[in-house]
Amino acid sequence: MQRNSEIKKTLVFRDKEYKCGIEVTLAVIGGKWKAAILYHLAQQTMRFCELQRQFADTTRKMLTQQLRELERDGLVHREVYPQVPPKVEYSLTDKGRSIKPILDLMCEWGMEYEEG
Repeated sequence: MQRNSEIKKTLVFRDKEYKCGIEVTLAVIGGKWKAAILYHLAQQTMRFCELQRQFADTTRKMLTQQLRELERDGLVHREVYPQVPPKVEYSLTDKGRSIKPILDLMCEWGMEYEEG
């Protein structure tokens, strides 16, 4: 009988094979801004300009790209309101909300790490 540590399960995400769930998680929320975007959206629904203010060090293009990837992966919902000027709001989907406990732990860990 094989132990759990000896069982090799291959995970496939976006046509790429991964050897563990952490690799898949990082493929989804990795990158400089994604985890932070998810953390802020876990607090409240936000408009694009509000997100831009939170991430002043990033470009509009980069923020848009990160949001589109999160939307493509089913973590973020983009709501476009038919009005002039256009109004776009971002919020977490149920799948996006499922990562909130992990993001909270990451935030707590970062604060403790910084304190030494």
